[in-house]
Amino acid sequence: MTSLTAKDKDNVRSFWAKVSGKAGDIGMDALARMLIVYPQTKTYFSHWKDLSPGSAPVKKHGITVMNGVGLAVEKINDLKAGLLNLSELHAFTLRVDPANFKILSHNILVVLAIMFPKDFTPEVHVSMDKFLAALALALSEKYR
Repeated sequence: MTSLTAKDKDNVRSFWAKVSGKAGDIGMDALARMLIVYPQTKTYFSHWKDLSPGSAPVKKHGITVMNGVGLAVEKINDLKAGLLNLSELHAFTLRVDPANFKILSHNILVVLAIMFPKDFTPEVHVSMDKFLAALALALSEKYR
């Protein structure tokens, strides 16, 4: 994995500052896309009564996911330590296959590109992709 450069970190922080006000919408759309495009991910949410886009559980968990992304932006200099509690939660309590972090990261990138086409420049795209890959790796830490 390519490490985040100082420029990547600046790009991520700057872009997040622009888009974080829409974090709930980003999360809801990314999660809804993941559930539709990758239906195998629905197994983790079988206790929800409604998995459709815009449903209350999808909306609520989308906000939760993006709060985690916001935390990762804050902890960007040490994601492994900064996301340790989330890694433990997903590994030991929720038992989420870490491959799903990459799937959700991809969907977040898609939504960011759709919602913020002028701000989602190629440079921001590369930095956000590297950041989300680092975030997924940090969340996978307790699986090893």
